[in-house]
Amino acid sequence: MDILFFFNSALLGAGLAMDAFSVSMADGLNDADMPKSKMVLIAGTFAFFQYLMPMIGWVCVHTIVSTFKSLDHWIPWIALALLVYIGGNMIREGLHPDDEISGGEKLTIRLLILQGIATSIDALSVGFTIADYDLVQALICGLIIAIVTFIICMLGLVLGRKFASKLAGKASILGGVILIVIGLEIFIKGVLCSDDTHFTRSGYTGTAV
Repeated sequence: MDILFFFNSALLGAGLAMDAFSVSMADGLNDADMPKSKMVLIAGTFAFFQYLMPMIGWVCVHTIVSTFKSLDHWIPWIALALLVYIGGNMIREGLHPDDEISGGEKLTIRLLILQGIATSIDALSVGFTIADYDLVQALICGLIIAIVTFIICMLGLVLGRKFASKLAGKASILGGVILIVIGLEIFIKGVLCSDDTHFTRSGYTGTAV
């Protein structure tokens, strides 16, 4: 491992974290008074899933690669479904703030986990990108990705909170729209990729970073 390895891992982490950054900003928009402990929980959850998914992908590449490649086709559909569901609830909450809608304005642990999965599931394909790494290199790469994701998500939450107070009651609607747009972006990029091209947020393809 050299400086280039750490630089590439950080760059990969920044690319993968862009969706999580946008969702973090949407969460911040939805809660202008969010305490720091909750911000750490949200950023930590996104960081955990951004660490977990590449590791799962790496293991699959070295064990059940043919099965993993077939499942890779469904990744954009899963991300789209989860983010449209969460975003749709946020928009309905913003339009009808007095209604009792499950998963509305309050970000529950269940919804946070769904967000974490939705924004990181495409990182499974990073297993192909780091396939040439040994276990220690893969673990360190995943850790760097997680750290970068945590920092970027905290920034997103801070920005979201800042604008939430200015947007007042419209913040929930905007946050929901952002989630749906992210889902569409993941879906469109996913379905446009050919079967033999392994897409990552940072633009890397092939078998090594």
